[in-house]
Amino acid sequence: MAEGRGVAAEACVGQVVLPGDVLLLPTQPDEERLRLGASGAPRGRLLCGPGLRRCGAGLLVTKCGLLRHRQAGSGSTAGGAYWVDSQQKRYVPVKGDHVIGIVTAKAGDVFKLDVGGSEQASLSYLAFEGATKRNRPNVQVGDLIYGQLLVANKDMEPEMVCIDSSGRSAGMGIIGQDGFLFKVSLSLIRKLLTPKCEIIEELSQLYPFELVLGMNGRIWVKAKTIQQTLILVNILEACEYMTAEQRKQALARLSGN
Repeated sequence: MAEGRGVAAEACVGQVVLPGDVLLLPTQPDEERLRLGASGAPRGRLLCGPGLRRCGAGLLVTKCGLLRHRQAGSGSTAGGAYWVDSQQKRYVPVKGDHVIGIVTAKAGDVFKLDVGGSEQASLSYLAFEGATKRNRPNVQVGDLIYGQLLVANKDMEPEMVCIDSSGRSAGMGIIGQDGFLFKVSLSLIRKLLTPKCEIIEELSQLYPFELVLGMNGRIWVKAKTIQQTLILVNILEACEYMTAEQRKQALARLSGN
């Protein structure tokens, strides 16, 4: 796509971009600089999301997919966020992500967890709410742990914790033994994690259930019965390929039974 210096990013929104493409940004004042991250940026700052990297005065595409753009808040003409919406399933650990890990081994005072990345993550037994040397958490190999990545970079193994900055669990910890764990694409996870997601709201009207979403593409769901759990799993897996109208028709048929 890119020829010469590149193409305008605004013109490529909703279109397929390829690795190596250069996207040019609108001219901004010198104090407006690109900020990497997903939250906490001042109004008017531009966010660079997954699949993009800063390249001079523009953005360099690193993943194949559809270019997306979110406008900045009201009262700001500049800013917003650009990212590439791809069907990637391999997870690359990112600091601050909430993920679902599978305990694979105990190594002294540290648990090893599979979070879907190239290396296993480490989790200290003290990284639980109320944990002490005498009061250790009852964690066994094969357990599912929902936690947050405290350290994640290419030169160190990921480090996971199950407490926030104030020492509270905040919903993190060992996930129940029952339920069903399955994996979906990272783009579907981001869609389900959006505020007031239509898919989650529609499913909540069908059956009461418990749901845990990990940024590493893993979903844990538990309903009242095994049959209801499997129905929810099939719907969540199919949501990635169904339109909103098709999803509503499928839910209407299930609610009528």
